[in-house]
Amino acid sequence: MTFRAICVLVGVFICSICVKGSSQPQARVYLTFDELRETKTSEYFSLSHHPLDYRILLMDEDQDRIYVGSKDHILSLNINNISQEPLSVFWPASTIKVEECKMAGKDPTHGCGNFVRVIQAFNRTHLYVCGSGAFSPVCTYLNRGRRSEDQVFMIDSKCESGKGRCSFNPNVNTVSVMINEELFSGMYIDFMGTDAAIFRSLTKRNAVRTDQHNSKWLSEPMFVDAHVIPDGTDPNDAKVYFFFKEKLTDNNRSTKQIHSMIARICPNDTGGLRSLVNKWTTFLKARLVCSVTDEDGPETHFDELEDVFLLETDNPRTTLVYGIFTTSSSVFKGSAVCVYHLSDIQTVFNGPFAHKEGPNHQLISYQGRIPYPRPGTCPGGAFTPNMRTTKEFPDDVVTFIRNHPLMYNSIYPIHRRPLIVRIGTDYKYTKIAVDRVNAADGRYHVLFLGTDQGTVQKVVVLPTNSSASGELILEELEVFKNHAPITTIKISSKKQQLYVSSNEGVSQVSLHRCHIYGTACADCCLARDPYCAWDGHSCSRFYPTGKRRSRRQDVRHGNPLTQCRGFNLKAYRNAAEIVQYGVKNNTTFLECAPKSPQASIKWLLQKDKDRRKEVKLNERIIATSQGLLIRSVQDSDQGLYHCIATENSFKQTIAKINFKVLDSEMVAVVTDKWSPWTWASSVRALPFHPKDIMGAFSHSEMQMINQYCKDTRQQPQQGGESQKMRGDYGKLKALINSRKSRNRRNQLPES
Repeated sequence: MTFRAICVLVGVFICSICVKGSSQPQARVYLTFDELRETKTSEYFSLSHHPLDYRILLMDEDQDRIYVGSKDHILSLNINNISQEPLSVFWPASTIKVEECKMAGKDPTHGCGNFVRVIQAFNRTHLYVCGSGAFSPVCTYLNRGRRSEDQVFMIDSKCESGKGRCSFNPNVNTVSVMINEELFSGMYIDFMGTDAAIFRSLTKRNAVRTDQHNSKWLSEPMFVDAHVIPDGTDPNDAKVYFFFKEKLTDNNRSTKQIHSMIARICPNDTGGLRSLVNKWTTFLKARLVCSVTDEDGPETHFDELEDVFLLETDNPRTTLVYGIFTTSSSVFKGSAVCVYHLSDIQTVFNGPFAHKEGPNHQLISYQGRIPYPRPGTCPGGAFTPNMRTTKEFPDDVVTFIRNHPLMYNSIYPIHRRPLIVRIGTDYKYTKIAVDRVNAADGRYHVLFLGTDQGTVQKVVVLPTNSSASGELILEELEVFKNHAPITTIKISSKKQQLYVSSNEGVSQVSLHRCHIYGTACADCCLARDPYCAWDGHSCSRFYPTGKRRSRRQDVRHGNPLTQCRGFNLKAYRNAAEIVQYGVKNNTTFLECAPKSPQASIKWLLQKDKDRRKEVKLNERIIATSQGLLIRSVQDSDQGLYHCIATENSFKQTIAKINFKVLDSEMVAVVTDKWSPWTWASSVRALPFHPKDIMGAFSHSEMQMINQYCKDTRQQPQQGGESQKMRGDYGKLKALINSRKSRNRRNQLPES
């Protein structure tokens, strides 16, 4: 293959991989697993090289522990450094149950083990834990000691049935909360996975559950999360909220649609006296909508709720509910983040009830008389102070709840649209955690979004001129080496740490890595990370105190021109000039990769002492994300190229390349099979870029090559091949050997 053919093929290959762009936003900084480890801001833990399905189920910041459930193990990890030796309890399913599970045809690896799915703090010294038990759920009490220094972690009671507390199938999610030593769970209560329930157990009172096999209440639900949320100042009015998605049939009963839902119950609900005995009498649910309205009117729904995070405030009514949603369509694939005001959720539950006259009728707002007390009201609360129990509710209240558990109005996000939408990406969001960060120019919400590719995106929400908000992906981190989907995320604002689990293990990641942004004020300012600021010497953690007036930070605009005056901004206008050679009529590539993919690139060309002019792009000269591709190099391409990056109106010179065009006949002698240099045959066999050859020679070396070519052409063709070894080859070989200290990219291959 000739040198020219190689150059053309390389150029075509570069075009195919670089010209393609993506309309989706990219992270300003992307760190691989190994690069993240090199920053000294992450830790990793795994019990085994085999996947054990890790789930972070409880975080205790008071005792500095996080509790992890996995296959056959319960783990207690140090919240400050999870890689330290853990406290561990081996808790497998019984041999008999494992054999029965296998005989029932269940997966021996991913089903017939004890997958721990519930870890709740029962009291100050004990945890209550439940596992799938090889499709025979079991629960027990685990002693964790009074203080973390006690190093106590052991099961000190007999196992009991976990039915009604944990799902049989480990692949079916179980959600739970513990209130006053009572467990509230959302799970499937039977082996076949047909009886879904929201259940209260571990109670000195009667156990209570949802109405069995009543699709008005639950219709093939997939539980996502559960939270206790106050409702007013009276603690008796607090509710337990369950977040789930369910399959609902349309009016023709031919197709099933997935809807995301919120249900709530009163913790002190003891069921009805004559109707709904041992069933919830305060159960209500409402649809959770996350959709995008197209320009022509129709809505595109992100139907499937994947995760929920509550960003709490001092006032419970101003709590924000963040949700991750994905599409259920096989054609249109994407994910979105929607944000809801808790007050809007409560308004829907205080609004009209849905009513359906018959199976083929549409839902309408119930227009009849609403019984007193209003269905869904908790006994003993602000509105029913004289009712101590739900058994005192009138029969018409209980009957109404049984037939009208659904609210008529749906719950819409803030501004009735998603905060973040991702369509056409090679990933989808799976988990979310949110932090509230005080910066120099205001308070910001920073989202940590886990993906099914084992990465975490760090996204800051930016205010815009409109009623909506913008978003900027600050970082994307590979927290797991094998790209395992993220199963849980927990955040500790107190410790400034993020804890992430997958099937493979658990990762701990700092919320900030300010030093990676760069060593100059402009680099720090352009990062727009609310955790970081320029302190006059480096990019470091920002603390919102009045004493540090020299701290430079601009999250909203990221403008170094206003923030970094006096910090050598002129240095960004210059870059070290390098010399690169190209061969006429061949393809060459001028490399220029900005630090941030969010920067726009402009190429300027200066010939001799003329003014710089913008490079005109066409089919022959193509700008890519990594540089400038010149196909069929011409003499007119020679000159000084300036690669200018612009980000947030701030311009900096990334590269200055003095590009020189060489005649192809002169280069041919270097790679000719009769070349006197022993490395020439090796060069011809390598898949190199053209610049790897031409950029390897300095100006003095090129003069030597020119002289050699000149001498060779003048020599009479006598003496055979030995005659071709004449000229200045000895000097040239010495120069070539001296280049070993140069960058590997530009080294010449040795024979």
